[in-house]
Amino acid sequence: MKNLSIVIPAKDEAESIPELLSWINRVVQKEQYTYEVIFIDDGSTDQTWEVIRKLASADSNYKAVRLNRNFGKSAALQTGFQLAEGEVVITMDADLQDSPDEIPSLYRLITEQGFDLVSGWKKKRHDPITKTLPSKFFNLVTRKISGIDLHDFNCGLKAYRKVVVKNIRLYGEMHRYIPLLSKWAGFSRITEKEVEHHERKFGVSKYGWERMMRGFLDLLTITFVGKFAQRPMHFFGSWGVLWFLAGLGMTAFILWQKVESIFITGVPVKREVTEQPIFYLALVAVLVGSQLFLTGFIAELIARQSLSRRDYLAIEKINC
Repeated sequence: MKNLSIVIPAKDEAESIPELLSWINRVVQKEQYTYEVIFIDDGSTDQTWEVIRKLASADSNYKAVRLNRNFGKSAALQTGFQLAEGEVVITMDADLQDSPDEIPSLYRLITEQGFDLVSGWKKKRHDPITKTLPSKFFNLVTRKISGIDLHDFNCGLKAYRKVVVKNIRLYGEMHRYIPLLSKWAGFSRITEKEVEHHERKFGVSKYGWERMMRGFLDLLTITFVGKFAQRPMHFFGSWGVLWFLAGLGMTAFILWQKVESIFITGVPVKREVTEQPIFYLALVAVLVGSQLFLTGFIAELIARQSLSRRDYLAIEKINC
């Protein structure tokens, strides 16, 4: 088994790649690692694939995959993770803003200190405010929702034990939430390391407000799925019962008014039951509560049906 797999997604980074590879080679050869570099061309429109293909043809340590269009960073990383053979898997961006000099310390945090995942923290950033401001806001919200104390979820420079990347699946914009995906999968030894961040030498940033919005929607999705995928009744059933009880309470109040007017006070109510707004609120609450409860019940049946087909995680085997 190789010591190290370095997965690098790239889109329109033809100018950066030769310098990045030269830098990586200097670092890993100095440390005498056995390694592989896996490039994923995510639908580049410049000469990125030609540059990667030429370099990969000349060195057996390089692997390269070209996607037929731009599927996004999550798809590119997932492709690289499937190919990775190293004991430790490190990801970095292809734009030379992530420093390969961080590789040895990241590697040691995994192999010597036993962490499952080490996330880079670009404490001092060399990016425009249009990128840093959305990123700070995004990281603050993600930290509060996920309960994982990281300062930079979106840093491309991360290190993983091999078993982690082999047992998580990325799609959409989920690459931002790899620490959360890892936590849900049972890999909870997560830390961060302050890493050096360089100014972009070539090209332009591909991050914007629209990607942050998609990221927040994915955060809500992954949080819900992670908590309730195997017990949907806990979510839908709880809300259904609350709505149903609220409707039942309003219905009881309406009936009490009617009984009171007939048998106790003898004073007729000013408005008929169907003319009171609370009647329709009660009706809606009962219907919503019933529908939520039934939704939870059906979702529970589906979850239990798929339980027998689910592949559970085994991270160690003996004599198998």
